Amino acid sequence: MMSIKLPLWLRATLLVGVVILATGAGLFAYRYFTHPVTLTIAVGSIDGEAAKAMSAIASRLVSTNAPVRLKVIDSGTALGAADAFSAGKVDLAVVRGDVGDLSQARAVVVVSHVVVLVIAPPGSTIDSMDKLKGHRVGVIGGDANTKLVDVLSKEYGLDRSKVFKDFALPDARRAIQSKEVSALLIVIPLAEKYLSLLRGFVQQGPKALPVLIPIDSAGAIAESERAYESFDVPKGTLRGAPPVPDDDLTTLRASLYLVANKKLSSDLITTLTQTIMSVRRDLLGEQPIFAQITAPSTDQDAYLPLHPGAAALYNGTQQSFMDEYGNWIYLTPMALGGAATLLAAAWKFLGIGGPQLRKALWILSMPWRGGFGRSIQRPSYWISKKKSTTFSKQNAPNPLTETRAR
Repeated sequence: MMSIKLPLWLRATLLVGVVILATGAGLFAYRYFTHPVTLTIAVGSIDGEAAKAMSAIASRLVSTNAPVRLKVIDSGTALGAADAFSAGKVDLAVVRGDVGDLSQARAVVVVSHVVVLVIAPPGSTIDSMDKLKGHRVGVIGGDANTKLVDVLSKEYGLDRSKVFKDFALPDARRAIQSKEVSALLIVIPLAEKYLSLLRGFVQQGPKALPVLIPIDSAGAIAESERAYESFDVPKGTLRGAPPVPDDDLTTLRASLYLVANKKLSSDLITTLTQTIMSVRRDLLGEQPIFAQITAPSTDQDAYLPLHPGAAALYNGTQQSFMDEYGNWIYLTPMALGGAATLLAAAWKFLGIGGPQLRKALWILSMPWRGGFGRSIQRPSYWISKKKSTTFSKQNAPNPLTETRAR
């Protein structure tokens, strides 16, 4: 069979083309595996602060070149965020534990805790939930508080339709000062920004103190409704002197969770959790509420199950260095050996260089036949440069003849 030997320039061109294609494929693979992953996150609150807070985290992830990025989608309310998540429109969401369908949700971090506060204007005689019968209570953020209102109505025997009425945040001050409502119900974090907002709803003076109404049955409610827990508001939280409340006040508390779809990979959520816990420390100066970011319950019977990726971080069960990079450690020498083989083949394909150079390349590409630091046996197909290229019994040296000659 006749073989066609290509010109040197054509062989060199083909080799350069192969190298360019291989390099391009390698760069594409590198970019693919190192490119940051962007996750969509739905948030919503009555004052828009939830979107601002998550946007601050998203910006910090970009500035620190984090492997995970966030695309914030403002859904308007906590219920809107929960609905977007349950519909599969986003990967993550910031939700209240008592709002929306969370069957596909797995907890990543607790963003904050929100407390149920029922406040009446100064001079009000309403000092218990039972005395709300026959009065109107304005509910701020009514859509997100539907379940809460149902729970309170059932517990205290209140007629929901007659007692509770939804109000938008901008209308709350007008409603209570015009006596359209006798009290306001609001669910907020115990942070100064939100407490200042609450103080602005009622007129205050040295002797005009607002009334905070306790939810004395909070413990019983928490037993039957696991989205809530009993919580004592510390004395003087709303006002220091004279203190409001004048003693620790029992009420209900719920949690704001950052949740992920349970189908997201564990490695991705581990990275996300670790990154958020890291950047939160950097953002405390800008957003003091980030101090409330903490780990969710790791108990098996927790109200909202923990995502396996987040659980790996909190329980310290992440993959070890060898578990994560062991395959690379073992495959790298093999890849280098393959590269040396390709180099030797390319050199031979070009047909340049002497026998000794080709011999050295052959030895480097096949270390298992010789190896470094060992004497290398001459391959049978490399022979001395003599006139005769074959050996026979006639021209082979005879040791007996040589001895006699001496």
